[in-house]
Amino acid sequence: MTKDIEVTEHHGGSSEYAAKDYQDPPPAPLFDAEELTKWSFYRALIAEFVATLLFLYVTVLTVIGYKSQTDPKLNLDQCGGVGIPGIAWAFGGMIFILVYCTAGISGGHINPAVTFGLFLARKVSLVRAVGYMVAQCLGAICGVGLVKAFQSSYYNRYGGGANELADGYNKGTGLGAEIIGTFVLVYTVFSATDPKRSARDSHVPVLAPLPIGFAVFMVHLATIPITGTGINPARSFGAAVIYNNEKAWDDQWIFWVGPFIGAFAAAVYHQFVLRAGAIKALGSFRSNA
Repeated sequence: MTKDIEVTEHHGGSSEYAAKDYQDPPPAPLFDAEELTKWSFYRALIAEFVATLLFLYVTVLTVIGYKSQTDPKLNLDQCGGVGIPGIAWAFGGMIFILVYCTAGISGGHINPAVTFGLFLARKVSLVRAVGYMVAQCLGAICGVGLVKAFQSSYYNRYGGGANELADGYNKGTGLGAEIIGTFVLVYTVFSATDPKRSARDSHVPVLAPLPIGFAVFMVHLATIPITGTGINPARSFGAAVIYNNEKAWDDQWIFWVGPFIGAFAAAVYHQFVLRAGAIKALGSFRSNA
C-alpha cells in the first residue's frame, strides 16, 4: 500500500510532495449494516454497557458519600470527606481505568458525546454510534440503580448524584459550562488518539487514557459548582431516571444540548483546523479539476 502524500511549501514558492510517516485509517462508512452480523460489534456494546455501569456506580457513590460526610445536620467535620477535588478524581480516575480497559474492545467511549464527536469525524459508523449511545445510557441507568439498591436511604437524602443547575446560575451559564467542558474532553480524545501523533511518539497509544482522565478531572474541578458537571449525557440521564426529580428533569436538556454542541465544535476544530481537513479537501478538488 502506498503512503499518503502531502504538499510541503518551501521558501522559493515551489512545492514538492513528501511521504507521510503515518497512515490515516479510512473513514468509517456512514451506515454499515454488516456490523450487525459481527460478534465484535456486540462485544463492544457489552463493554460500553459494563464500563458505563461501573463508572456511574463508583462516581455516584462518591458524590453521595461526600454529601453524607459533610451533612451539617449530622454535626460532622465539615472539612471531612473527599471534597470537590476527591469527587473530580473519582470521575477522572474511573475514566482513566475504564478507557484503558476497554480501548482495545470498543474504543473506550463511555460517553455519548465522545461517540457523537467520533461519528462526526467518521471514526465510527452510524450503526455503531447509535448502538454505543443506547448501551451507555442503559449502563448508566443500571449503575445508578445499583447505588440506590445498596444505599437507598442515603441515595434519596442526598440527591442521587443527579446533575442540576446550581442556585445562582442561569441556564445560559450552565449550558456554556457544559459546552466548554465537553469541548475540552472531546478535543483531548482526538489529540490523544491522533494517528499522526501515534506514529511520531510511540508511547502516545499507551498513555492515551491518562490525558483523557485528566481532562475529565480538570473539567470537574471547574464546573462541579455550576452544574455538578455533566459533559456525559449518559451519566446525567441515568441519574435523572433513577432519582426521578422534577428539577433534574427540567435541567436535563442542558446536559444533552451542551455536550453535543461541545463535541461538534471539538470535532470540527480538530479535523478541519488542526488536521487541515478543509484545506486538504480543497486541494484534492483542485487537483482533480
